[in-house]
Amino acid sequence: MTSIAANLQAVRARIDAACLVSGRPAGSVALLAVSKTWPAGNVRVAADAGQIAFGESYVQESIAKIHELAALPELEWHFIGPLQSNKTRLVAENFSWVHSIDRLKIAERLAEQRPSSLPPLQVCVQVNVSGETSKSGCAPDQVAALAHAVATLPHLKLRGLMAIPEPTDDPVEQRAQFARLRRLRDSIGLELDTLSMGMSHDLEAAIMEGSTLVRVGTAIFGIRA
Repeated sequence: MTSIAANLQAVRARIDAACLVSGRPAGSVALLAVSKTWPAGNVRVAADAGQIAFGESYVQESIAKIHELAALPELEWHFIGPLQSNKTRLVAENFSWVHSIDRLKIAERLAEQRPSSLPPLQVCVQVNVSGETSKSGCAPDQVAALAHAVATLPHLKLRGLMAIPEPTDDPVEQRAQFARLRRLRDSIGLELDTLSMGMSHDLEAAIMEGSTLVRVGTAIFGIRA
């Protein structure tokens, strides 16, 4: 068994254990393997181990990877990084999900550029729950207005919210930040089924607070050089 395959097994075990502790059904939390900066060969190894969904943050790098792995049409590609206006067409044409919508202009461009031959692009609004100036994401008090506007756009399907909270080793603070996103999702007044939150170091806290999708890179692929 390769280390990537073993790592995937360990991460899935962590997810299952966290679901059990929090009283949630097995299989209620999806795993997104964050493959940004890793070559296509690593993705192929993970795919051979049963992983389908992969997260990318850099448009040019990810498009090359998607094309290299075109013989694996079952792979599901999620864009999770900051998205510039001049890169939206490539994302609209090649990805299944975008987690990082933080302003209406980006959503409008994705809606205009999503080919009608493809299913609707599944999207999340990114929220800066910790208020860090270095982080992307809309402010919590702007989430409802942005979400309602995105929900009206054609060729998009608004699924929920995403956040990258301020890193902390304190489980209480981890849970508090994730709970903030959950409460925002529940207060918007839309039927949203996705909370994209939790990474290698804090996925248990995220699951305890209702995450439906964890984004894990380091614990699967290792530490980036």
